[in-house]
Amino acid sequence: MLPIDLTGKIAFVAGVGDDNGYGWAISKRLAEAGATILIGTWPPVLELFTKSLERNKLDTKLHDGKDLKITEIFPMDAVFDYPEDVPQDVRENKRYAGITGYTVSEVAKKVAEKYGKIDILIHALANGPEVKNDLLDTSRSGYLAAFSASSYSLVSLVKQFGPNMNAGGAVISLTYLSADRTVPGYGGGMGAAKAALQQDTRTLAFECGRKWKIRVNTISAGPLGSRAAKAIGFIDRMIRYSAHNAPLKQEMEADFVACPAAFLVSPMAAAITGTVVYVDNGLSSMACGIDRLVEGAIDEK
Repeated sequence: MLPIDLTGKIAFVAGVGDDNGYGWAISKRLAEAGATILIGTWPPVLELFTKSLERNKLDTKLHDGKDLKITEIFPMDAVFDYPEDVPQDVRENKRYAGITGYTVSEVAKKVAEKYGKIDILIHALANGPEVKNDLLDTSRSGYLAAFSASSYSLVSLVKQFGPNMNAGGAVISLTYLSADRTVPGYGGGMGAAKAALQQDTRTLAFECGRKWKIRVNTISAGPLGSRAAKAIGFIDRMIRYSAHNAPLKQEMEADFVACPAAFLVSPMAAAITGTVVYVDNGLSSMACGIDRLVEGAIDEK
C-alpha cells in the first residue's frame, strides 16, 4: 500500500460554492488524506454556501466514513487583486453587502496571519460572461473578462499566496480541452483563456520552482454536469458526446479528478511540475468522433 499522506498540510481551495463541482471533490480527497481545508468562495454565493453547510444540505461524507471538516471559509473574488481595484458599482452591489476583505491580496494576508505558511493551492474557478457567444460575436470587454477570471486569476493567486507557501508545496488549476481543440459553442474567449492558463502553468512552474521551490500543474478535466458548467448551455450534450466517443465509455465523476489532484500535490509527485494532466476518459486522444469512422462516412481517395 502506498498511501497519500497530507497530514499537517494546509490547503487553500479557491472557487468552491457548492458540493457538485471539482473543487468540492478535491477538498474532500485532500481532507481524507489529512490536510487542513481552507476555502475561498465568491462573495455573492457565500451566504447560501455557508448556510447549506450549516444545515447539513451538502454532501460532506468522505470515503473513510468521516465528514469533511472545513476549517474556514473566506469570501474571495479572484478578479480583484487589491481593495482599490474594486469598482464602486461592485462595492455598492447588494450581493456584496456587508462583505469586506475579499480581494486576492487581502485573503492571502488573512490566511498568512491566521495559519502561517500553506502547502497546497487549488485554483478551481473560471468565468466567461459571454461564454454562450460565438467568438465573432464576443465583445472586447467579454473576452478580457474571461481572461481575467479564468487565467490571470491563477497568476494573481500564485503571486499573492506563493511567498507564504512552504518549499515543496504545490499548485493545481483546472483547464479544459478547448485549450487544445475547437469546441463549437464554448465561446466568449474561454478557449483562449484556457490556453493561456496552460501556458501560464508552464511559466509559473519555472518561476515558482526557482523562487519558492513549489510545483505548478494543471488538470484538463472532462465535462462534468456541475452547477457552474450549466452556464455553458450545452453541457449535457458535451457529457453525452464524451461518454459515446471517449476510449472509456463512462460519464465523468468529480472524484476522477480529485484523486489525481491529491496525488499531484503530494510528495509522491515531487518531480512533476509544469504539466497538463488529462483526466477526461481519454477523449483528448481522439482525432474525431467514432461515428465519422463508419463505412462510407469518409471517402477514401
